[in-house]
Amino acid sequence: MTMPLPQRFTTPDMRSRLGLIAESHERLTGRPLAPGNADPAETLWSAPRVIVAHGVQADPVFFFGNRAALDRFETTIDAFTAMPSRLSAEALLREERQALLDRVTRNGFIDDYSGIRISAGGRRFRIEQATVWNLIDAQGAIHGQAATFDRWIDLPAD
Repeated sequence: MTMPLPQRFTTPDMRSRLGLIAESHERLTGRPLAPGNADPAETLWSAPRVIVAHGVQADPVFFFGNRAALDRFETTIDAFTAMPSRLSAEALLREERQALLDRVTRNGFIDDYSGIRISAGGRRFRIEQATVWNLIDAQGAIHGQAATFDRWIDLPAD
């Protein structure tokens, strides 16, 4: 059963933020996340790859996770969009995650990230060849960071 686009992603503000995810990805990487004139909200939500984004708070909180992200992280949209993004990484690997975010801040994007993440259910998995990029508007203001990946390896339970 496919899950329709949640109401929270249909507001004008959120549609603008989702458009920025798609537009900034294409501008920075040269690769589109969404087909040319498709609705970015619907396209990002239903994409077969994980797509997540967080804001610019001191402890950034996810504001978007698509259907694939909710499945992979074993969570609901309400729980995911209330979670600080650092909690998607294991405690021991949060320092590695911060180094990644610093590199993205310096370079605009990276497309070679690998790292271990943990689902809400405690399942550990290693993401590979993830693209992480800054959400930069046309005026150069940074609105957060986003990531996408479609390769992972489930890791054995400890």
